[in-house]
Amino acid sequence: MATPDFATADLCDEHPDATQVIQAAWVAVGRKLRFCGEVSTIQAFEDNSRVREAVAEAGRGRVLVVDGGASMRRAMLGDRLAQLAVDNGWAGVIVWGCIRDRAVIDGLELGVRCLGTHPRKTEKLGVGRRDVEIEVAGVTVTPGAWIYADEDGVVLAPAPAS
Repeated sequence: MATPDFATADLCDEHPDATQVIQAAWVAVGRKLRFCGEVSTIQAFEDNSRVREAVAEAGRGRVLVVDGGASMRRAMLGDRLAQLAVDNGWAGVIVWGCIRDRAVIDGLELGVRCLGTHPRKTEKLGVGRRDVEIEVAGVTVTPGAWIYADEDGVVLAPAPAS
């Protein structure tokens, strides 16, 4: 798959009123350092049941944005779910929280941003909400918006006009 042809710096320069930078100390994981796509969201705290459900579905080049409440105590994404995301055509996963199995995920054709890594998995209680408005680093993320991530940062933009 070809690398998307964009740069977040250019997007911010060309569309200063339409873009928002989701500023955090993002850790870049996976082989795709540059990825973009339509947003699908999950809001769940220390339970990745909804993440599993989402990545098991056809991704169609979308980016899954997970509001894990910035928890640094559990990993919301691991190697199995990341591989499932690749197999089902997700462009990337952005986790406002932790992931695990970084060494394996680094070898996958997936773009991942997270706050850090943690070896402990989450509980599986079926808790969380899908495709709802979430807040990540003070930025409201709405399903259907677009995310652009590259070596410079993560930028949110409204859905392209049809």
